[in-house]
Amino acid sequence: MGEEEEADIERLPVDLLAHIFFLISSFRDLAQASGVCRKWRQGVNQSLARKERLSFAGWTMDEDSTARLVHLAFSLKELDISRRCWGCQITDDGLYKISLAKCVGNLTSISLWGMTGITDKGVVQLVSRATSVQNLNVGGTFITDESLFAIANNCPHLKAIVLWSCRHVTECGLIALVNKCRKLESINVWGMRVPVDCFIGLLAISPALQIKPGGLHPNIGNFTLVR
Repeated sequence: MGEEEEADIERLPVDLLAHIFFLISSFRDLAQASGVCRKWRQGVNQSLARKERLSFAGWTMDEDSTARLVHLAFSLKELDISRRCWGCQITDDGLYKISLAKCVGNLTSISLWGMTGITDKGVVQLVSRATSVQNLNVGGTFITDESLFAIANNCPHLKAIVLWSCRHVTECGLIALVNKCRKLESINVWGMRVPVDCFIGLLAISPALQIKPGGLHPNIGNFTLVR
């Protein structure tokens, strides 16, 4: 890079750079831009600080890089680190690092769908700080009732939760969740190993609760029987 090009870069105000970088969705491109010079790095950091949504689904990311970006996203409201194809695979250690970010307490939506590398340890750590979450997707994971107890105790604003194929969750965890999360409107229980009587009990606690996927049984409510 010549001296004239460097001078042109230096003339661009950081706010303008941040606006440009805000429009870039590729984390790889942002990483490359961040390495151009100090001012560009500041612009990238400012652009991340303005983002209200980050989705790592489909990106090949290591958990340290993922956590670093979340820490820079001070205005973040929605975080999606779902496992899709060759996307990032977060472990409990990664969830711990993410949970320490300042934005976590303001998150309203979190998706951990298909993250088979996480356990109750990481989920409990995250939800204990994500006290504003309204939509939570932990489907396709190996969590147990321990995670549901933590969600019930720390997420009073929860409105919807996906427990798709969470086969280690039992009736006890579901009852605790519905009992304590009084704003809960929807719960996806497809593929869970839970007896039908449990769903009847959940509706007795919260008659307006939508238990998905939708079914046709007139006496049990809006869910499909899991056999």
